Amino acid sequence: MSRLTVWLRLALVALLLVLAGCGGKPKESPLPSGTKVLALGDSLTAPHGVQPQEAWPTLLAQKTGWQVINGGISGNTSAQALERLPGLLEEQQPQLVLVSIGGNDMLRKQPQNQTVENIGRMIDMARARGAKVVLLATPKPSIAGAVLNNLSPPDFYAEIAKDKKLPLIENAISEVLSDTALKGDQLHPNAAGHARLGELIHADLKKIGFVR
Repeated sequence: MSRLTVWLRLALVALLLVLAGCGGKPKESPLPSGTKVLALGDSLTAPHGVQPQEAWPTLLAQKTGWQVINGGISGNTSAQALERLPGLLEEQQPQLVLVSIGGNDMLRKQPQNQTVENIGRMIDMARARGAKVVLLATPKPSIAGAVLNNLSPPDFYAEIAKDKKLPLIENAISEVLSDTALKGDQLHPNAAGHARLGELIHADLKKIGFVR
């Protein structure tokens, strides 16, 4: 084997090691203070059972300096959130949209394919307006999970994130709703739960790269 061949092989191995160390998709760029962020969701985003200043979007705004608009409405399904989104995008013109929806679809046993389609349309709609999107997974309703404090999200959130090539905050909401001390009732976080949600979402956004 010639020295040139050996050198080329070593160079190829070095290149592969460098690429492996990159860890796949590069991080997003940090969003500066004052950035408009829309938190689109249902009662897990809205100040349900807590004061407006205690809800996680407000707490996230305090941690980041962003203008976080609480676009959560209790009881909203994915279809209803999708219907509201064009007006919110037009009015607020956010640079980042946090989509946290689907729990009420599951509770009302809506067809999963319709939920997936609605969330996909929200993502496409926000991106068409120039916004980045992060998806937040909601845990699936489970009596056993509630009793054992071990809730988890359905697989379709990860599938949407993979298909749309966007970041997913998969376990933040499930972790909070699996802790009875952080819930005001079986379905919703209390003030401490919202505080913990704000911490977890902030930490995940930092990993994604949106937070410095």
